[in-house]
Amino acid sequence: MKPLGDMRRHFWLVQKMARVQGLDLVGALARGDLDQADWAGMVTRCRGCTGAEHCARILADEQPGALPGYCCNRERFQILLTDQIMGEEA
Repeated sequence: MKPLGDMRRHFWLVQKMARVQGLDLVGALARGDLDQADWAGMVTRCRGCTGAEHCARILADEQPGALPGYCCNRERFQILLTDQIMGEEA
């Protein structure tokens, strides 16, 4: 089993990936779409991902784009982004 990556580094990778997708994680937390345990789980999943180095490279550009297919948080990001959009339309 691969050891987990650095917690701070992966916290910021999750934050940056959300930002380039147009997702506001703090806003999701405030709306109740995300709680602390969910957020911690996203960071932990990222810490165990083998694609973190690739993410760091693609996020260096901070250009919006599709989530990588290997992203452990891909589905969660998509759900939160949908919730965010639905909240903006209400």
